[in-house]
Amino acid sequence: MKLIQTHIPGFPRIGAQRELKFALERFWRGELTEAALQDTASKLRAQHWKTQREHGLDFVTVGDFALYDHVANHIQLFGCEPARFGFSADDSALARYFAMARGDGAHESCGCGHNGAALEMTKWFDTNYHYLVPEFSSGTEFSLHSEPLLAQVAEARAAGHPVKVVLLGPLTFLWLGKQRSIAEGAEGGADGRLDLLERLLPHYSKLLVQLRAAGAEWVQLDEPILGLDLSNAWRNAFEPAYWLLNQSGAQLLLATYFSPLEENVSLACRLPVAGLHVDAVRAASELISVADWLPAHKVLSVGIIDGRNIWRSDLDTALATLMPVLAKRSGPVWLSTSCSLLHVPYSLAAEPALDEELRSWLAFAEEKLGELALLKTALSADERVSGQAARGIAAARAALASRRASPRVHNAAIQARVAELGASQAADRRASPFAARQPQQQARLKLPAFPTTTIGSFPQTAQIRAARAAFKRGELEAPAYQQAMRAEIEYAIRQQEELGLDVLVHGEAERNDMVEYFGEQLDGFAFTANGWVQSYGSRCVKPPIIYGDVQRPQAMTVDWAEYAQSLTGKPVKGMLTGPVTILQWSFVRDDQARADTTFQIAAAIRDEVRDLERAGIAVIQIDEPALREGLPLRRSRWDAYLAWATKAFRLSAAVAADATQVHTHMCYAEFNDILPAIAALDADVITIESSRSAMELLGGFASFRYPNEIGPGVYDIHSPRVPGSDEMVGLLRKAAKVVPPAQLWVNPDCGLKTRAWPETTAALQNMIRAARQLRKEMELS
Repeated sequence: MKLIQTHIPGFPRIGAQRELKFALERFWRGELTEAALQDTASKLRAQHWKTQREHGLDFVTVGDFALYDHVANHIQLFGCEPARFGFSADDSALARYFAMARGDGAHESCGCGHNGAALEMTKWFDTNYHYLVPEFSSGTEFSLHSEPLLAQVAEARAAGHPVKVVLLGPLTFLWLGKQRSIAEGAEGGADGRLDLLERLLPHYSKLLVQLRAAGAEWVQLDEPILGLDLSNAWRNAFEPAYWLLNQSGAQLLLATYFSPLEENVSLACRLPVAGLHVDAVRAASELISVADWLPAHKVLSVGIIDGRNIWRSDLDTALATLMPVLAKRSGPVWLSTSCSLLHVPYSLAAEPALDEELRSWLAFAEEKLGELALLKTALSADERVSGQAARGIAAARAALASRRASPRVHNAAIQARVAELGASQAADRRASPFAARQPQQQARLKLPAFPTTTIGSFPQTAQIRAARAAFKRGELEAPAYQQAMRAEIEYAIRQQEELGLDVLVHGEAERNDMVEYFGEQLDGFAFTANGWVQSYGSRCVKPPIIYGDVQRPQAMTVDWAEYAQSLTGKPVKGMLTGPVTILQWSFVRDDQARADTTFQIAAAIRDEVRDLERAGIAVIQIDEPALREGLPLRRSRWDAYLAWATKAFRLSAAVAADATQVHTHMCYAEFNDILPAIAALDADVITIESSRSAMELLGGFASFRYPNEIGPGVYDIHSPRVPGSDEMVGLLRKAAKVVPPAQLWVNPDCGLKTRAWPETTAALQNMIRAARQLRKEMELS
């Protein structure tokens, strides 16, 4: 029996108790020194490595940790911070790092002409993690700054750990960025990034030499773009690049994940590296082909444990998948998770209140390390040890059988209703087309040109969070909690009226999270106490677990919306999260098609839309920020996904009367390549994130001739900076050049829950001034 080794592509970086989040926020508030922040980071890394070794991993992974984002780490590692920030020699590396991530208002106020707006954020492939987008130009130069990474290698080795370093591969790093011209800051063609490869590779080579000298036994180079549809230029760049990198003498493990390799299988297998990691969860059908193609002397790393979902593995199936691979391979085989465990919570140890049946069905990051250990032991030649593994595998088998048989999972009535909706040709269609709805909505709402609104949430103050937590702990009675939330709603309404916003929101004080709030009120969902995962920076989310058929027992938002509307004569939006986003931002059951689960959620949201409308709500927003992130990474699968995803949205919204205005919101993704699908949603108004891209996203909407109304975000809510009204006027002027002014709304990029009231009111004041200025200029009011 050959020697089996185990490793993981990456580990959750936020800590078992979100230590990183709290340290970052204290640092940003000025309550923690840089040294104390770095000490917290060092302790977290040490604990993560210790956990990996305690579970029998043969290597610890170094380089997966980031204070904000691993792509931002690489921007500093290779010395390509955008020149527009105007950094000086006096700016510390950490100050520059957070300026790129969160914006740098200091340079804007000093009159130096530099642009301190934060880097754009977008989704990491098809996950809900957001990365900071590198900015390249034809003049970009690179320089190596490897000291922090080498220090981490030294930390791990000093603790006695065998080290595997993880880096983004050079092709994927360039692919993730955007190319801008030096002269005008306009976005250039995708292959312009590839022209920079020749400049970048020497610094990768130098780094690999340094890592080898520092004692790193392996270097994992992540190239997930090998699972994408690549042009010949990008595909052809891999072999010469890796021939050069191989000269470093470092043992290189090429890692792919999230998607099948398809036409790139042969390329990945023949690259001059010492090993290849493949995702055996999302690309299980290719595993035997890879085992055949990969030269015998190379390591085959099999990502057999799902790194993106929280269900306990079917270890019998995993062993059945591995056995023929082991039979084919004469060379070394490693076992791993399919991808980094960044996308799952830390440990079930933090969930003592979770009911035992459901708990037995789950595996978080630590438990997945245990599953790897079980598989490794089961494949051992030691009969005594293999017997121990057999008992662990039997327990996993029993949990799987329990889940399949549980009456909590299936509901025949829900399945029948969804089947009936799916069979109806009219169920997902509004009564009239947009051209007929729009005048009815204008007559009802009586809004000015460039109407102003926000996306939904207002600041979640410490007082709000304390009241909600006390209510959940049973320390605050329901009437007192309702009174507290109504007071917050009234405050939000009064603030908006004083500011002069045109369409108001109730502020969502009662909501902990835009998905969790709904899931808590839907059958088929379960919740953890500490199942946090990182979305970006210090922003963590606690995704619900969809374990069974979904339905809405009762109204979820109507009372709050009705109360808010009673406080004002202006329209107040009913705020809902769309079915695709609820699906994408949850841990989803894997025993039925995702489309089927989405249609069940859509039926529940449909009922809520009907009840909001009956309560007199004239504007209903159904947010779908995750629509694009659900796209399969291969274009050949897009049409099938978009067909059911857009149908689910329409099923949710179609019960609204013509005079009821339906909004949707999307953010932090590229939309131009799915504009026909966005139009197929048939929302009356779509609001989108666009300020970080300086309205570039609107170009596609204009060339597509998007027929409905659009609210491009005019300021970035993920940055604490408050842009001036002149800046927003400039963005709106750009928008008005490509979108008919009569179609334009004015709004922030996203919800405001993470911001404080002072900066929120200041930014909204500037936004309203900008809208009024545009009304004067366009003479539309």
